[in-house]
Amino acid sequence: MFAEDEARVLLEAAESPAQLALMVRRRAEGRPLEHVAGWAEFCGLRIGVDAGVFVPRRRSEFLVSSAAALVGEGALVVDLCCGSGALGAAVVAAVGRPVELHAADVDAAAVRCARRNLAGVAAGVYEGDLFRALPDALRGRVEVLIANVPYVPSADIELLPAEARVHEARPALDGGADGLEVLRRVARSAPEWLAPGGALLFETSERQAPTALAVAGEAGLSPVLGWCEDLDATVVTATRA
Repeated sequence: MFAEDEARVLLEAAESPAQLALMVRRRAEGRPLEHVAGWAEFCGLRIGVDAGVFVPRRRSEFLVSSAAALVGEGALVVDLCCGSGALGAAVVAAVGRPVELHAADVDAAAVRCARRNLAGVAAGVYEGDLFRALPDALRGRVEVLIANVPYVPSADIELLPAEARVHEARPALDGGADGLEVLRRVARSAPEWLAPGGALLFETSERQAPTALAVAGEAGLSPVLGWCEDLDATVVTATRA
């Protein structure tokens, strides 16, 4: 984003000259613009983002469009590792018809944020570790499972820009030794929660894609790789038989 665009965002967000001065100072200190302004633009939506909460990336718009293409009217959709709730909100908006959405995250700050962003949209937003957070009544009924799991290898966290490394919660970034530890946990349990023909969709890196496909296959799912050149985004869609 250009400096003029950032200035426009801050001017729009500030309610007084004093608040604007404070926001400019915080931005100059290196805090993410989205945390300073209190919102991020994602898929044409304004998503509230509190300090410390993972900022939705534009590349994840490919995950949204991939999931939305599979959502029929009244479908049961789960946004796991939901963060601010951006992906779930964007999928519902993209589908444009009734959807039963549930969302969950392990981070309390993210859950508070998601509850605001998904008010009137989600049937429930839950706090807890992956599937343990979800109501048992959803087991075996989920038609589309979006899991934007962290996939940065632990050793690479220190290589991230300071905006992410310092100001976003580490559990939202750290995918373990090879970046795929959280994905393995999700994939192992996904078949229990997916309806027949239901699909797990997750983002990964191009380098990790072969291993991510194998992880999904070993869990008994049928994975297909998708790539968006414009967003440089890689998404795996793994379907239960």
